[in-house]
Amino acid sequence: MAQARISAKASEGAQQQPQQQQQSAGQLRGRFYRSTSMADRSSRLLENLDQLELRVEAFRDAASAMEQEKEILLEMIHNIQNSQDMRHISEGEREELNLTANRLMGRTLTVEVSVETIRNAQQQESLLHATKMIDEIVSKLLDDLEDAKMRLMSLYGACTSDVPAGPIDQKFQSVVIGCAIEDQKKIKRRLETLLRNLENSEKSITLLEHQKSSVRQSCNSKQD
Repeated sequence: MAQARISAKASEGAQQQPQQQQQSAGQLRGRFYRSTSMADRSSRLLENLDQLELRVEAFRDAASAMEQEKEILLEMIHNIQNSQDMRHISEGEREELNLTANRLMGRTLTVEVSVETIRNAQQQESLLHATKMIDEIVSKLLDDLEDAKMRLMSLYGACTSDVPAGPIDQKFQSVVIGCAIEDQKKIKRRLETLLRNLENSEKSITLLEHQKSSVRQSCNSKQD
């Protein structure tokens, strides 16, 4: 009787063993399928993020382009208001043109575009230093226009990869290299704008001096 029970249990155990093996195999297959599915989903998500990163960078580039366009428009309007041509028209026409220019400037200023640059502490310090160096020269423009122009050109030479026409401010170059890439571009654009304005000022001064000389010659001729 005892032997019969032992034989029955052995037979039952033999039947359960294949079932357990089948269950274990099924569980392994289930885990394997889930892992593959998770890897596929992770890959798709990563691909989507890569595509979004390209769109984000394109978006920032477009916003930066709008920032530059705003600066250019304001500079052009300002140059028209202060041009020599504006000084050689009637007062009524000049007033009307200034009203139009002010209206355009006001509409331009209503557009707010801001692209924040991510900086670490060192880049922030370098930006402040570079800005201070430029501001110091700008503050002395009226004292010596020619010297200020030469110094600004040496700063600009430190920002460009082209062969500079004159000396380079090595100290300024080392400071700019420590700035973020976007800040380096903005510093270069600011120097370009300053040099253009100086160029226009020199032309205005030259034209004014020429006109004064012509007036003096005319007066001398009449006296003779």
